[in-house]
Amino acid sequence: MSQGHRITVEKGTAHVRVVHGDQVLAETDRPLVLRETGSPVRYYIPAEDVRLDLLTPSDTHTVCPFKGTASYWSLPDAADLVWAYPDPKPGVAEIKDHLCFYEVEVTD
Repeated sequence: MSQGHRITVEKGTAHVRVVHGDQVLAETDRPLVLRETGSPVRYYIPAEDVRLDLLTPSDTHTVCPFKGTASYWSLPDAADLVWAYPDPKPGVAEIKDHLCFYEVEVTD
């Protein structure tokens, strides 16, 4: 990690729900909370709590020097709405098999 850049991952207890239009895409009480310097808090949701049947893998990939290479999924009307790190770097290994959405509802 570069100086001053930090990533922490912890088990969350909040109820996290992802709704797009009128469809619930994901809902969990066991998110991972990822905090990264310079970025908003992100909630990583276990794959089994995500409606993967509604999502289509996209050809988009991005590389994060701290987390690894991300893969993306889309809805017909929302490209690259969700991403995951199939083979994350050791420092964030916990986020494997978890997906992250740009817009989530969080309730305690």
